[in-house]
Amino acid sequence: MARRTTPPAEGAATATPHEVALLRLAAQHIAGPGLPGPAEVVRRLTAVQAQDPAGVVTSVALRAAAGTRQAVESAFDAGEIVKSWPMRGTLHLVVAEDLPWILGLTAPRILASAAARRAELGLDAPTLERARRLAVDALAGGNRLRRDELLAAWREGGLDTTGQRGYHMVGNLAQTGTLCFGPVRDGEQLLVLVEEWIPRPRRLEREEALGELALRYFTGHGPATVKDFTRWTSLLAADVRAGLALARPRLARLDVGGVEHLMAPETPALLDACRDRARGVFLLPGFDEFILGYQDRGAVLAAEFADRIVPGGNGVFRPTVVADGRVLGTWKHTGRGAKRTIEATPFESFPDEVTEAIAGLYVALP
Repeated sequence: MARRTTPPAEGAATATPHEVALLRLAAQHIAGPGLPGPAEVVRRLTAVQAQDPAGVVTSVALRAAAGTRQAVESAFDAGEIVKSWPMRGTLHLVVAEDLPWILGLTAPRILASAAARRAELGLDAPTLERARRLAVDALAGGNRLRRDELLAAWREGGLDTTGQRGYHMVGNLAQTGTLCFGPVRDGEQLLVLVEEWIPRPRRLEREEALGELALRYFTGHGPATVKDFTRWTSLLAADVRAGLALARPRLARLDVGGVEHLMAPETPALLDACRDRARGVFLLPGFDEFILGYQDRGAVLAAEFADRIVPGGNGVFRPTVVADGRVLGTWKHTGRGAKRTIEATPFESFPDEVTEAIAGLYVALP
């Protein structure tokens, strides 16, 4: 039986899907003034999809006042933001102090879902514990290692890292709170010990944490539906209900075609202050939260073009051209060095003003 979509409460304001798209551009600070720094961007979105290392730096920089890649790398180096697997078994950036309490909510299901794969790889509890001890020995005292350097330490300690064993050992130790990716060396984030790198983690009781996760998701991503939040977190329905019970009184409601959407009460004012910009043109990297942050992308992407941004459903999301809140095509880098430029491909055709804007936006892209 199909799950029912939550109907809007009586008296909720109404909005069109187009207005939803513009409100999301404002809520995510893609349009309007940038947030003070990278940490504020990541805190606003709570978790930022990060399996494309270069793309996620662009995603954060686009939303920050400084708007530079260097500022994002400096936030990594300062211990303000870190990378781990807190959502859906996928790499995300989070504010460092948030990582432990978010993992406390999301990691148990991620770990349970990977149990069969760990068994296939021979990663039993004693093996993972040995990997943990060797990792702590290698990283203790403020040491920082590339992933391949940690795998080398494991091999020297007698552990097999072939196939996907090394990847799954790193992921398991991250999801159980031992490791995270922190500072940058030569463009690559380095593994560090969570207990050393995050000296002042926030500690939240479970119910409080569920309420905060719900509130922050709808603040940074709203307008969005309960189904969007459920998919984004992969929480159990009971946990979703518990979080919403605490967050809902602090959220505004929208009726969009008979479906309830939730958002921060100040989001319409954010859009009013930047509506002209929100209706303009944006180049977004692949895996950006404007696309990935929702189960239903219909407000920003026509269903018939969904496979153009993730061909064959292979999980690799292409960079997008957005105009007036809608995804109109994809883009990619072409050429190298000084000759590097953009190749943009419309789903149908770009309006003249979009075509004229693309080159300039590409030059300014962080």
